[in-house]
Amino acid sequence: MTSTIDRPRDTAAGSGPGRVTIGQALEQLMARGMPFRFSAYDGSTAGPADAPIHLRLLNERGLSYLVTAPGDLGMARAYVRGDLEIEGVHPGNPYDALVHLQNNLKLRIPSPAEALRLARSIGLSHFVPPEPPVQEALPRWRRLLEGYRHSRTRDAEAIHHHYDVSNRFYEMVLGPSMTYTCACFPSEDATLEQAQTFKYDLVARKLDLKPGMRLLDVGCGWGGMVRHAAREYGVRVIGVTLSREQATYGQAAVERDGLADLAEVRFGDYREIAETGFDAISSIGLTEHIGVRNYASYFSFLRDRLVPGGRLLNHCITRADNSSRATTGPFIDRYVFPDGELTGSGRIITAMQDVGLEVRHEENLREHYALTLKGWCENLEDNWDECVDEVGIGTAKVWGLYMAGSRLGFERNEIQLHQVLGVKPDEQGRSGFPLRPTWLS
Repeated sequence: MTSTIDRPRDTAAGSGPGRVTIGQALEQLMARGMPFRFSAYDGSTAGPADAPIHLRLLNERGLSYLVTAPGDLGMARAYVRGDLEIEGVHPGNPYDALVHLQNNLKLRIPSPAEALRLARSIGLSHFVPPEPPVQEALPRWRRLLEGYRHSRTRDAEAIHHHYDVSNRFYEMVLGPSMTYTCACFPSEDATLEQAQTFKYDLVARKLDLKPGMRLLDVGCGWGGMVRHAAREYGVRVIGVTLSREQATYGQAAVERDGLADLAEVRFGDYREIAETGFDAISSIGLTEHIGVRNYASYFSFLRDRLVPGGRLLNHCITRADNSSRATTGPFIDRYVFPDGELTGSGRIITAMQDVGLEVRHEENLREHYALTLKGWCENLEDNWDECVDEVGIGTAKVWGLYMAGSRLGFERNEIQLHQVLGVKPDEQGRSGFPLRPTWLS
């Protein structure tokens, strides 16, 4: 039996007088020609036959996705659902296709009259939005039913959407370190695992960890920093994550490594940590999830858990400026980080200073995140069949698209990764810092 999405309709593109094919309609929207090969289910083609990228639109549902959500969201919907195929790249690592499209694709905005003519030509029935793929989160306005943005309930749901996918899937993509944050490569030939270990050690050295100290690691993921600090520096560590899957995995890893006398991974919100008197706090990849308007309460909360002279290391993705909107684009918001917000490092530094933390050092690791994402994409490609078996083809495609696109964003300075190191001065304003940074020696 033929499905409705594949069965031709009388309203299909190019089916009546004066109509144009889908390929012709797409060509008319190009400001400087077609940079890729295109073919559609109506038999039309466009673009050079020898183009390095070939996009195939397979059915009417895919067309409806494209015209009802122009831009990256519509393309993502069609691609994830299997209605749009990209030939010439592996779905686990579509980086080359994204580079080619960003370098060469430029759309023009048609006049209202032209837009109406094109809409009628391809068929007005295609402007009814299909059901989005199951991997897509609810739009922001519908998430209000789960609570206000960055309420504990809504934050928990957002974290569950992204992190509680499959621990086995993350093992295959992230590698043995199970570290889902930017690595720091000590050299260009370092492996991803070496770079993740170096990153954890860099954080530990910036915090000046010593045996017997107490460390709080908020947003601890699968417990990589928790275990590194306990094993290598002999500190007592509490890690906390809103992902139940991460907490279960992390605590089991702590016990497996014989570190239960020093380390603990808890499932819960960082705001539920009642203990105080920590010598150091690490926040690696959490700030993106808390909301810019919550920075004051966030850094105040962490400050109040530090002893005088205690250090805080904040590691997070940032924008290249401090004035762009904080909310992420539609694809990232619906498929990757619901309710995620990014801003410039200047706003993070300001927020830390305004609650009484003294900022002593900051650095931008954006090139390191591009290399990290390259490694993750290669892992996904190498383990593609098993990843698809684990989470399904749609979710695997989301990850390939997201990681390859993010790599490009870091390379082109659209997004950055900043580590900001602060200290809680004592009553006399003393920081306890030496004259020169010890972690640079």
